[in-house]
Amino acid sequence: MREMKDSNIPFCKQIPSVWSEIPNRYLFFNHSVKVGHDFLSFQLLSLTTSGVKLKDINEKSGKLPDSYENYQTVEPGDMIFCLFDLDCSAVFSGLSSYAGMITSAYDVYRVNPSYALERFIDYWFQFVFSQRHYKMFSKTIRYTVTSDTFKSIYTPIPPLKEQKKIADFLDDKTTSISTLIANNEAQIEALKRYKQSLITETVTRGLDPDAPMKDSGVDWIGQIPESWSVQRVRDIGWTQNGISKKGDFFGSGFPFVSYGDVYRNYELPFSVSGQIESDAKERESYSVQAGDIFFTRTSETIDEVGFSCVCKKTIPEAVFAGFLIRLRPYKAESVILSDYAKYYFRSGHIRQYLTKEMNLVTRASLAQGLLKAMNVLIPPKKEQEAIAAFLDNKTAKIDALISLKQSKIEKLTQYRQSLIYEYVTGKKEAP
Repeated sequence: MREMKDSNIPFCKQIPSVWSEIPNRYLFFNHSVKVGHDFLSFQLLSLTTSGVKLKDINEKSGKLPDSYENYQTVEPGDMIFCLFDLDCSAVFSGLSSYAGMITSAYDVYRVNPSYALERFIDYWFQFVFSQRHYKMFSKTIRYTVTSDTFKSIYTPIPPLKEQKKIADFLDDKTTSISTLIANNEAQIEALKRYKQSLITETVTRGLDPDAPMKDSGVDWIGQIPESWSVQRVRDIGWTQNGISKKGDFFGSGFPFVSYGDVYRNYELPFSVSGQIESDAKERESYSVQAGDIFFTRTSETIDEVGFSCVCKKTIPEAVFAGFLIRLRPYKAESVILSDYAKYYFRSGHIRQYLTKEMNLVTRASLAQGLLKAMNVLIPPKKEQEAIAAFLDNKTAKIDALISLKQSKIEKLTQYRQSLIYEYVTGKKEAP
């Protein structure tokens, strides 16, 4: 049993007696400078959940700066910190293996080699972020830790020899865990691709492989079953963008269907978590009724635009977000059934059509005109019902497999986090 002592670190009450506690101001120093007009000679870097990664400066996706002149230099071995939005940020820190440049929104520090090894420090801050411990040091609404505050916080520091043992041990263990996680993630992606291809094949070819085919008359659709028809979205129903209001109207009031409610679901949840202050006229104009089909209208990238979600049950008093388009069928008995539509508008050929037709400026956006001009395959209703029932059965099985693998990833991730915690806090001694 190791001898322990009390520490000055609020979220790590005790550390081994032979360890030190060092304020970050002595543990790190800043040597980064702005790249200036010479930015094209630097490799663009990105801080991600998988660490510091290389990024193509010519890639036209996500938020792009007007200029990279204010970006800062990074050298191999630097620690990069995202010290804002600590309650919701997807990433907190990363150890760079590369030289390059990164946004000045981050803090870039060099570890003082007199006190610590970069690899040990990297593991320590992985533990810090896993429980978002640095939130307690923030005094702002956005949970931002200032550079001065960061420098005043203590970090536990074992002797250098023990740091190496801990880092070597965790490198070995976490690499094995990460490999298992990556294998499960690859299997999930394969299952998702299979699900997408199954949906696309079924809603464009039907269930009978021997059915006589005909030319759809639409280049990007090609051959379709002879009994099917092709209609445009404008012939099925009318479209409308959602409500747009200032931020102080949100958080209380009446139900609000958000962008995420549509993007994440094939069927709209009946109980949505969003709320908005809306009047009777707005609730009538932007209502959410059974049979409605919603599309994501705008985002940072094309890849997130044009995703659909069907409403199977009216949500009383609800309105929908301005980042969405609602397609409402003209007739109570629409030519397209909701159960079929939830798969059809999520199929691969629809994604290909929208991606090809949309223009990306600063944000990707789906215009109503483009949506209304889009062709839709309409099988006979009996066949729509059969297709929906078939896909319900098949996709449920695929989703169950995905869920099982996601559960394995969560358990492996928790194990990795607990392993790091036990060794960087001295609860266990590295062999």
